[in-house]
Amino acid sequence: QVQLVESGGGLVQAGGSLRLSCEASGRTFSSKNMGWFRQAPGKEREFVAAITWRAGTTYYADSVKGRFTISRDNAKNAVYLQMNSLKPEDTAVYYCAASRTGVSNYQTYGYWGQGTQVTVSS
Repeated sequence: QVQLVESGGGLVQAGGSLRLSCEASGRTFSSKNMGWFRQAPGKEREFVAAITWRAGTTYYADSVKGRFTISRDNAKNAVYLQMNSLKPEDTAVYYCAASRTGVSNYQTYGYWGQGTQVTVSS
């Protein structure tokens, strides 16, 4: 079992930065791929970034590539999302998720946090 708790969301002006954190409980964290997804009002949940557990390979949605960076610290059972050059269209609830094998498909993730709101003002 893995339990996830996100933090670090907030209100920021366009062009600003935020760092999201996700702390996990459970001994199997280090063997899980970790992903960040987001959902804006009236829209479907979408993939943002993921990092594999074995090689630490990272994957990004085209919309955030070059602006966001995902990282993990297995010793701290934590995964992070550094978000730079934020845009109003990045406004959404951001969710941390864990999966044995998934990368960008949210349906392959079995563990989810409660979400943290990110609002980017223009």
